[in-house]
Amino acid sequence: MTYQKGAAVRLSDLGEVVDSVQDLRNAGLYDGKPSVLLIISKQPGANVIETVDRVKGLLAELRASVPSAVKITIASDQTATIRSSLREVERTLMISVGLVILVVFLFLRNVRSMLIPCVAVPVSLIGTFGVMYLFHYSLDNLSLMALTVATGFVVDDAIVVLENISRHIEKGMQPFQAALLGAREVGFTVLSMSLSLIAVFIPILLMGGVIGRIFREFAVTLSAAVLVSLVVSLTMTPMMCARLLKPGDDLKRGWFYRTGEHFFTGLLSRYERSLGWALRHGPFMMLLLLATVCLNVYLYVVIPKGFFPQQDTGRLTGSIQADQNISFQAMQQKLINIMNVVRQDPAVASVAGFTGGGQTNSGFMFVSLKSLSERKDSADRVMARLRPKLAREPGARLFLQPIQDIRVGGRSSGAMYQYTLQAEDLTELRTWEKKIRDALSQLPQLVDVNTDEQDRGLQTAVAIDRDAASRMGVTMVLIDATLNDSFGQRQVSTIYNPLNQYRVVMEVAPQYWQSPEALRDLYTSVPSSAQFPGGAQVPLLAFASYGLNNTPLQVNHQGQFAASTISFNLPPGISLSEATKAISDTMNRIGVPSSIRSSFQGTARTFQASLQSQPWLILAALLTIYIVLGILYESYVHPLTIISTLPSAGVGAILALILSRTEFSIMALIGVILLIGIVKKNAIMMIDFALDAERKQGKNPREAIYEACLIRFRPIMMTTMAALLGAIPLMLSTGDGAELRRPLGISIVGGLIMSQMLTLYTTPVVYLYLDRFRLWCLSTRGRKGRIHTLVMEETGGIQR
Repeated sequence: MTYQKGAAVRLSDLGEVVDSVQDLRNAGLYDGKPSVLLIISKQPGANVIETVDRVKGLLAELRASVPSAVKITIASDQTATIRSSLREVERTLMISVGLVILVVFLFLRNVRSMLIPCVAVPVSLIGTFGVMYLFHYSLDNLSLMALTVATGFVVDDAIVVLENISRHIEKGMQPFQAALLGAREVGFTVLSMSLSLIAVFIPILLMGGVIGRIFREFAVTLSAAVLVSLVVSLTMTPMMCARLLKPGDDLKRGWFYRTGEHFFTGLLSRYERSLGWALRHGPFMMLLLLATVCLNVYLYVVIPKGFFPQQDTGRLTGSIQADQNISFQAMQQKLINIMNVVRQDPAVASVAGFTGGGQTNSGFMFVSLKSLSERKDSADRVMARLRPKLAREPGARLFLQPIQDIRVGGRSSGAMYQYTLQAEDLTELRTWEKKIRDALSQLPQLVDVNTDEQDRGLQTAVAIDRDAASRMGVTMVLIDATLNDSFGQRQVSTIYNPLNQYRVVMEVAPQYWQSPEALRDLYTSVPSSAQFPGGAQVPLLAFASYGLNNTPLQVNHQGQFAASTISFNLPPGISLSEATKAISDTMNRIGVPSSIRSSFQGTARTFQASLQSQPWLILAALLTIYIVLGILYESYVHPLTIISTLPSAGVGAILALILSRTEFSIMALIGVILLIGIVKKNAIMMIDFALDAERKQGKNPREAIYEACLIRFRPIMMTTMAALLGAIPLMLSTGDGAELRRPLGISIVGGLIMSQMLTLYTTPVVYLYLDRFRLWCLSTRGRKGRIHTLVMEETGGIQR
C-alpha cells in the first residue's frame, strides 16, 4: 500500500481499533462467567440492613436501564446472616421470657402471681428500648443478646418484692398492708442488688480500645434494663400485688399446689439440716472456700483462651497466591480452575473472583455458602474439605478464611491472624522470614501458613548503552516513551459524550507483548535532525540489550522498617492462645537473632492485649462492687461477705467451658463479669435480713443468719432459676450467630449452678467469721483506747 504525500492515514491502516476495557490485565468472574464485580460498602454509622434494602430497591431500575443480555445479580449479601441471626436472638429472647415467667409460677403456684412478672418483664424491656432510642442504639446482635440476658435480671427485683409480699399474705395479712410492708422491708435489698449489678458494668463502660467500643452498647443496654426494672419493682410490682393477690386463693386447694408445696417443703427441710451441719463445721467450709479461690486461679491459667468465637456467617473470602513469575494469562486460567473446584462443593451457593491490577500473581474470591438449614457442614469443615482438592492445582494456592462480623485490624492478608517480622537489613529479613515460615508450617496448631513476601518476581531488564544511543540521536525520554507506548497501556486521549467518557488506550497488538522477544522487533522513531534530516527508525537492540532476572514484586514496611507478615489460620479445636504460645516457642527454638523483631498484628495483637487486661478488668469489677456495697452498708466487712460468693461462680463458669470444649473468649469473659453481678444477690438477700434481725429483734449473729438463710431460701432459688433459665436458651442456641451467644450462656449457666451449690453454705459461715473479726477489731480498738486513757491519767493529762 502506498500513500501520496500529505494523504490522510487512518488508525485502522496502522493497527486495530476495538471497543474494550481500559485495562486488559483485569478479569472478573461470577460462577464461571465473565463479570464486573461491584463491591459496595456502607458509610460509617449507617445501618447495614437499611442500606442493603435501599440498594435492592434500586436493582429493578438498574436492570431496566441495561441491555437484556446483561444480568445484575447479588453475588454476596452480608445482611442475610445478620437477619437470620437477629431472628434467632429474638426467638431466644421470647423463650427466655417464657421460662422466667414459668419459674415464678412453679414457685408460687399462683396464676395471679404469675401475671405480675408477665407485666414487669415487658415493661422493663420497653423502657430499655426507650433508653436505647435516646442513645441512638439499634437492635443488633449485641444489644439483643443484652436484652436476652436482661430477662433474668429485670425479673429478679420483681421476684424479691413479689415473694416477700406473698409471704406476708400467706400469713394472713391483707394484700394492701402486705404490699406496703413487703416493699418497705426489701426496698434497700432491691436497691443494693441493682446498684451493685450496675457497678459491674462500670469497668466495661470505661474500657478503651476496640473491645471497649464494641461492648459499651452491651453494658449500657443492660444497665438501663436494670435501672428500669428497679423502678418497676418498687412501684408497679407492689401496686399489682395489692390489687391482684388475694388471701386463700382457690388454687391452693388443688393438687398442683399441694404437690408443689410438698416438694418445696421437703427441699427446704433438707437445706435446713445441711445448713446446720455447715455452720457446725465452719473451718471446713472456710477451707473449701479457700480451695475454690485457688482452683479459680488454676483453671484460668490452664483453660485455652481465644478472642471472639469464630462465626459461621455463610461467607468465605479467599486469597490466591501464584508463582511470582506467572503471567496474567496464566493467572487468569488459574483463577478459573480454582473457582471451578470451589463451585463443585455441595455447600457452596455461588463464587465470585477477580485478578489483575497492580499484582498479576494474586487473585481474590468471595464464596457464598448455602444457609445452615440447607448444608450439613460448618464453614470450617467446608474449608478443610476444600484444602486437599485445591492443593492439586500446580503453581497456585487458595487460602480461605471465614468472614467475621467482628474483626480487628485493617491489614489485608491471606488468613485471619498475622505475625509480622521486622529488621533493618532487608537481606537478613528475607533470609529469616523463609526459615521462620518453614518452621511455622510444621506446627500442628497452624494451617494455611502464608506470607506477603514477594521477592522472587521475574522481570525483563533493558540495559541502555547511553553512548551508542547518543551517537544515534536517541534520548532517554524517547526510549521511555517508546517502551511506554508499546507495553504500558498508555492513555493518549479521552473522548467525551453527554453521558459518558471513553479513554483511548494505545499499545502494541497483543501478540507482540506476550514475550520479551518482542523487544527484538521494536524500533525507536528518531525525529528529524542534522544527523537524520528525514528522521530514522533505530532498532532498540542497536543500543540496548535485555535479560531476565529476579526482582521483588513489593517491599512491605511497618513504620520505618521493612516488614514481612506471616498469616495463618487455626485448625478446628485449637485456640488462639495455644497457637500464639506455639509460635513463641518456635521462635525461641530456632534461635532467631535479636535483630529480627517480631510481633502479632491485627486480631492476634488485640487478643494479646485483651489477655493481659482480663485479670485487671475482673479486679476492677470486684473493686467497684466493694466500693458501692461499702457505701450502701457503711461497712468494710459486709461487702467482703458478699464478694466471697464470687469464686464459686468463676469455678463453675470455667469448668462448664472446659467440659463443653469451649475456649475462654471475650464473650465468656463478659459472662463471668455478669456472674459477678448475679451471684452476689444471694448474699445480699441473706445479709440484709440477718442485719435487720440483729438490730430489731436482738438476735445473735448465728441465729440471725440461720433464720435469714431459711426465709430467703425461696427468693434466692427463684432469682437464680430465673437467671439460669434466661441463659439456657443462649447456651443451647443454634443457627446463625450462635457462636457468639453460646459461650456467654455456658459461662452464666455453669457459674450459677456451682455458686448456688456452694454459696448457700459458705456465705453464712463467712458472715459469722467476719462478724467475729469485726468484734475482735472493735475490742482491740477499745482496749487500746482504755490503755491510752490510763496512761494519760497517770501522767496527769486527764482529770476525773
